[in-house]
Amino acid sequence: MKHAGPEALDGIDDLLVRLRRHAVLAERKRGCFYHKSAAFLHFHEDPEGMFADLKIDGDFRRFRVSTRAEQAAFLREVARALEPRAAPSRDTRRGG
Repeated sequence: MKHAGPEALDGIDDLLVRLRRHAVLAERKRGCFYHKSAAFLHFHEDPEGMFADLKIDGDFRRFRVSTRAEQAAFLREVARALEPRAAPSRDTRRGG
C-alpha cells in the first residue's frame, strides 16, 4: 500500500480540512500530520480505498477513510487520540 499521492488526497480534501482544525496538529507535508515532534497520522491509497494510519498509544493503527461514515468515525478516533491522558496519581498517603 503506497502513501497517498496528490490526486488521492484531493479525494479526501474535506477530511484534511477538518483535521487542520486541530490546533495541536502540524501538517508538515500535505496529508502528513505531526503532534508535537512525532508523526501522528498519514494516508495510503490502495485499490480497496483510502486508508489512514493513526498513532494511538505509540503504535500506528490503520483506518479505512473512503466514505463519509468512515471519515466521521476516524475523526472521533483522532479526537480520542489527542485527549490528554490523566497523570497517574501521586497520592502517597496510606490509609490506616
